Amino acid sequence: MAQTHEYARVAVTDAAASLLRELTKQHGALMFHQSGGCCDGSAPMCFPVGMFLVGPSDVLLGTLEVGLDEPVEVYISHAQFEYWKYTHLTIDVVPGRGAGFSVEGPTGNRFIIRSRMLTDPELDHFGLGPQAGVG
Repeated sequence: MAQTHEYARVAVTDAAASLLRELTKQHGALMFHQSGGCCDGSAPMCFPVGMFLVGPSDVLLGTLEVGLDEPVEVYISHAQFEYWKYTHLTIDVVPGRGAGFSVEGPTGNRFIIRSRMLTDPELDHFGLGPQAGVG
């Protein structure tokens, strides 16, 4: 993996990090937004910074260090965050054409989300462990 933070909610595979570096050369700084909409619920959308405006109902899930001057920020809608707050998300890339306006569309690849449940130490770190709110 291109990013390893002990307690991160989001990571990126080496293949996805490589594609992000290529896309940054074409489009400038990039960011992700995960809306959880009905059509592409597991497809994170990648946009040039400033092309998609995040709002008060979006949560900064984390940043991806992919070997660029600036990290790539990853946002998720608050409603989707509530469903996925117990999961760790990894942005990966697979062959195929994604939908929507995500910048990787013309490359013949698409970004996807892979997920796993947070570990007990991660749950504790994020205040989601069994003792959260007790006391």
